[in-house]
Amino acid sequence: MTQYILYSTWGCHLCEQAEALLTDAGVNFQVLDIIDDEQLLQQFRVHIPVLASGNELLYWPFDADSMASWLKILNSKHEKSKG
Repeated sequence: MTQYILYSTWGCHLCEQAEALLTDAGVNFQVLDIIDDEQLLQQFRVHIPVLASGNELLYWPFDADSMASWLKILNSKHEKSKG
């Protein structure tokens, strides 16, 4: 099963919107607060929320349709790699 991480931080209303989109779409994801990791803070501080699966990143802004398309592409890649 594909693992998804939502890079976020406390008090980020856009992050809350992204969480709601993921929840509404039934996506199993983990929220990771960038404030707890200096490297993540440097990488994503002005970009959050960011949805990640491995090295694949979906930067905000995204809506339900663009997120669904991104997830479909990732799932297709994942299925192909299973052979």
